Amino acid sequence: MKWSIQQLRSFQRKGLEIDETIVLESIHDFEPEIREITPVHVTGSAEINQNRAVFHLKMSGEMTLPCSVTLQDVRYPFVLHSTEIFMFDPDHGMDANEEDIHLVEGNTVDLKPYIQENILLEKPLKVISSEPTDNPPAPPSGNGWEVVEEDPDQQDKVDPRMAGLAKLLNDNEKK
Repeated sequence: MKWSIQQLRSFQRKGLEIDETIVLESIHDFEPEIREITPVHVTGSAEINQNRAVFHLKMSGEMTLPCSVTLQDVRYPFVLHSTEIFMFDPDHGMDANEEDIHLVEGNTVDLKPYIQENILLEKPLKVISSEPTDNPPAPPSGNGWEVVEEDPDQQDKVDPRMAGLAKLLNDNEKK
């Protein structure tokens, strides 16, 4: 998904249609929570003139994320739409009202980093598996800890050190 400015300008009259599948191996470096991502199918078109290229893209694929409750793998399909604008010459036709304009550095336009950025921006903060879990309840003890349950009979018992105070309070309540 990389073109030189000269190649893009050759599509000026007929336009450029995109239908490619790309592999984003380096996405794990930016977001380790993404456990796996399928190859991303990118379709779209580009409008090209002498000074800029406007790409209208649709990206679809599936990423595997950890469930926020169980940490089990959850498959999360995505479909994203994006418009990316690349200016070939910053001195010609820069419109101050347009946001997200990318200046071409060097002589090539590479869409792969922008596709990856869009996917990272659309990754949900948390996902929860819709499948029931067969996980057993938490163990009663672990490394240096154990579950302590309160005895209902013990709640009404008075600490012997406070017995005199409890007797005094009970006497005041009766009056």
